[in-house]
Amino acid sequence: MHEQMILGAFMVPHPPLIVPEVGRGQEKKIQNTIDAYHEAGRRIGSLKPETIVLLSPHQVMYADYFHISPGQGAGGDFSQFGAGQVKIEASYDTDFVENLCKLAEAGEIPAGTAGERGRRLDHGTMVPLYFVNQYWKEYQLVRIGLSGLSLTTHYALGQRIQETAEALERKVVLIASGDLSHRLKADGSYGYQKEGPEYDSRIMQVMGSGNFGELLEFPEEFCEKAGECGHRSFTIMAGALDRTGVGAQRLSYEGPFGVGYGICTYTVQGRDLKRNFKEQYEDKERNKILEQREQEDAYVQLARRTIEEYVRTGKKMKMPEGLPQEIRDRRAGVFVSVKKEGRLRGCIGTIQAVRSSIAEEIIENAVSSAVHDPRFSPIGPEELDKLSISVDVLGDTEKINSPDKLDVKRYGVVVTKGCKRGLLLPNLEGVDTVEEQIAIAKQKAGIGEYEEAGLERFEVVRHY
Repeated sequence: MHEQMILGAFMVPHPPLIVPEVGRGQEKKIQNTIDAYHEAGRRIGSLKPETIVLLSPHQVMYADYFHISPGQGAGGDFSQFGAGQVKIEASYDTDFVENLCKLAEAGEIPAGTAGERGRRLDHGTMVPLYFVNQYWKEYQLVRIGLSGLSLTTHYALGQRIQETAEALERKVVLIASGDLSHRLKADGSYGYQKEGPEYDSRIMQVMGSGNFGELLEFPEEFCEKAGECGHRSFTIMAGALDRTGVGAQRLSYEGPFGVGYGICTYTVQGRDLKRNFKEQYEDKERNKILEQREQEDAYVQLARRTIEEYVRTGKKMKMPEGLPQEIRDRRAGVFVSVKKEGRLRGCIGTIQAVRSSIAEEIIENAVSSAVHDPRFSPIGPEELDKLSISVDVLGDTEKINSPDKLDVKRYGVVVTKGCKRGLLLPNLEGVDTVEEQIAIAKQKAGIGEYEEAGLERFEVVRHY
């Protein structure tokens, strides 16, 4: 067993306003945050880390790749915020970066130094370092961006950070930079959503208690509606503390400008094998899928068998014997939706019947959802036991002359303008209003938000 090299971890926000030269007095409105930041800086100074691994949502971000800053180092200033005289410089721990990239590749985590778009430090990096540098400067930096990949993949990257620190015997402090909800107040820059204060209350409870397993349970739609920017940073940090006992302390929370700012600190307290949160979450998800499979009806069983056979063999399944008559004899449009860990993994369908039976529609669209949805990479064999599948059988579409005739829970919508046509199914998680439903359907069709479009509605029977 390697000696633990992660010395501590810190969850911090990054409002440029708290740099006095930027705030020019406004920063006094979040004095508690500033005081807590100084306390965090003092604690980092007392730990004397050789390397600081900083996770920033304003670093380069890709949908399917973690960018780790390359080169010897970088600098930046606050000129974007009217204080160009405040400069931050950092030298990078190139050995750490090289080793982390190798471990990520070995663990099939898409991460590396490719894809840099600009060398300058981002404010998600500079604000924390502004405070750290007042108490400790004898460190090298590893600067990592986030991705659009799953929360468990972010956690897994954190595990590779821990392994790298131990392999190099490098004394490391983690800084997870991230603001909380940006939608706390109607007069704030991003407006108000009820999910905003709900998110902040829940995340401060989770982070203040160090119960990191709950980070993996936050639905993606909920996080998006809350307008948070730090959740993935916090999750990578949690992964770096996998199987590690921590003393968690909540130092501050404020949100007077409509954005939530939270600061929590974590002192390392030795190994704790029960804090293997990713494994626990994946076991729970696996059991959930097994329970779902036992309840699946003939529609979903057919879709699942089709996907499993095609992914494993590359061959499309022939229509099996013994299907219920309604699947063999009826014709209808069908959508097959595939989710993994609560996130959409593929969804393809037909608005109206194009094949001779519902069964054939299911087989064709199940294959397309699994391997031909252009938004996602093809599903791999290792994912098959993690998939939730649903099948929507569509009723006939009916032209309507007003959004008033829609009901987001009952009806799906089809929007049409010229040859552009977009569809959205009813009763989708995270779509709560008719306005949202129409806007997403227009987006899918490539129709402008304010362009007039013809409307049709339809009902579905959803099979889980």
